[in-house]
Parts: sequence; C-alpha cells; structure tokens
Amino acid sequence: MKNWKDIVVSPDISLREAIKRIDASGIQMALVADADFRLRGVLSDGDVRRAILNGVDLDGPVSQAMNGHPKTGSIHTPRTEVLAMMRRFTFHHLPLIDDSGRLGGLAMLDDFMGVVERDNWVVLMVGGLGSRLRPLTDACPKPMLRIGGKPILESILESFLEQGFRRFFLSVNYMADVIRNYFGDGSQWGARIEYLQETERLGTAGALSLLPEKPSAPLLVMNGDLITKANFVAMLDFHEEHQAAATMAVREYDLQVPYGVVKVDGVRITAIEEKPVHRFFVNGGIYVLESNALDFIPANTFFDMPSLFQDLEARGRKAAAYPLREYWLDIGRLEEYERAQREWS
Repeated sequence: MKNWKDIVVSPDISLREAIKRIDASGIQMALVADADFRLRGVLSDGDVRRAILNGVDLDGPVSQAMNGHPKTGSIHTPRTEVLAMMRRFTFHHLPLIDDSGRLGGLAMLDDFMGVVERDNWVVLMVGGLGSRLRPLTDACPKPMLRIGGKPILESILESFLEQGFRRFFLSVNYMADVIRNYFGDGSQWGARIEYLQETERLGTAGALSLLPEKPSAPLLVMNGDLITKANFVAMLDFHEEHQAAATMAVREYDLQVPYGVVKVDGVRITAIEEKPVHRFFVNGGIYVLESNALDFIPANTFFDMPSLFQDLEARGRKAAAYPLREYWLDIGRLEEYERAQREWS
C-alpha cells in the first residue's frame, strides 16, 4: 500500500462509499477514524460480506457493519514482533497507533512475506459439453473458448496463481485431449496440473471422488466456465473463520415483477406494490470444502454440489454462504460469451 491514509474513512460515510474505497485500495479493508485520526473501527472484506448476507442497508453509516473494537499495535513495535502478533491472531492487516492514540500506519502481511504460496488444492470442473454454446463448442470445449485473447481456463488458472495457489486438478471429459495438450503438466505456468478423467458424467461433486487422495487443507472447487475477479484467499479466510464444512460462493440476483402486485384478503385489496423487486442469492459455482466433506461423496456416481451441501446440512454440518462482490460472469450461453468479449480485458 503506497499510502495507508488512502483507506481511512470517516464514521459518517455510508457503507456503500466505504465499500468503493475498499475495492479501490486492493487490500480488502478500510480504517474508520475521526477528524483527529483516532481509530473508531475497521471494516474488513468479511465484515462487508456478512452485512450483505444480513440485508444491511448499504446507504446507512459504516458503523453498522464495522468492527468497533479492533486489535492494534504500536508504531514503535519492532517489525518482528508485529509479524509475530499478526501470525498469532491470523491477521492480514494490523492498524498501528502512535503515543497519542492516533493512527500512525498499517502493517500488512504481504509487505512482510510477499505472495504466500498456498497448500490448498484447486479442482477445476472442465468436462462439460457446452451444449448451449453450440456451434462454438462443436470443435472446442467450452473452457478453451477464447476471451481477451486466451482460453477461459487459462485466465482462471492465472487468477489462482496470482493468489499463491500452485497445485491443480482438472476434471475432464468432453474433448479432454484439447485441454491436456494445451496445459500439459502446468510447468509452463509454474503450476502442477493433474487430471481427473471422467469416463461418464459425474457432476460437480461426483468428480471429486476421483482425487488420488484426500487433501490435507481445505479444497477449492470452481466451474471452469467462469470469468471472475474473485478473491479466493478471502473466501478461504471466510470459510475458516466461520468453521464451515463447506462454503458456497453466492451472487445477488434481482428479479423484477413487470406488473403491480396486488395483495388480497378474500375479496378485499389490502395493498398494491408497483413492479416489486425480489432479491435472491444464487449459486456462484465456486466452493471451499473441508477434507472430511469428501466422505459424503459417493464414488462413480453422478452427484452435484447442491446435493452435497444439502446432505451436509441434513447431517448437522455447517454449510456457509460467501457473497461475491467482485466481477463474475458465467459463460453459459452465447449472450454471456459475447458480453464477456466486450467486458473482459
């Protein structure tokens, strides 16, 4: 962060404006301070996502979502002690206070360590037929369609690599050789790529039964036809913070009724709502799974992720929703593919 003061916001600012500041900063948080730079709270990326899930009014004050009692360090504390504190509490950022109690800086884990390599495996589901994109997919598997001058799957791979992930499994079926021949073992990208070969369609969860062994850390799973700027590390942090067995990325989806909706009690009209908007959360096709969640996936059987999440909930295992705020587009139909060509760079 070139200037930590760029992420300082007033307690009177709206949550929506604070979110814009967070997104512009690139460090996933804002510091809330008064005119004298006395810290009033911090607003993390996780705080924002929880506020969205809880339906908090984004035009209300930032104080309704911030952490009003954050941990802080001193600007005089040696760097080694600051790093030790951040590791102890698993902080990515730590506000630093001077002797008068005013903000004097911000310690960031990335400044100490650079990009941290992740032990988490990534499974990318790239075996679909892409039927709704025909004739484009008659001679090319959907993840290999080009957007921004490169295959969709290459952009996905690069996004994970930029965030420190190195080990990948590609679940392949339709035109698998095209994908294998392009990516090989992944060494060209500084990655390790292995392949899960489906002989029949196994679904977005069933293919995980083909993994050679159980992972030792939470597993990331993503559909191979998504274009997104998602922060996968933030999603992992959210998953671990909420101690979930499985976490699903969700997107807000608005559906507007094009007519006035009339509410009645018998024959009496009690209310008329003109063209109401109904808001839903929809599956974003990105998941984090604990290793033991794989025990609930049957072998060599078609099994989709929604079924796994329902089974986990039915067995008392926590399934969490992680709201995606970043750019996201599912390349499922021709109109989405054309939109991605316009928007993605």
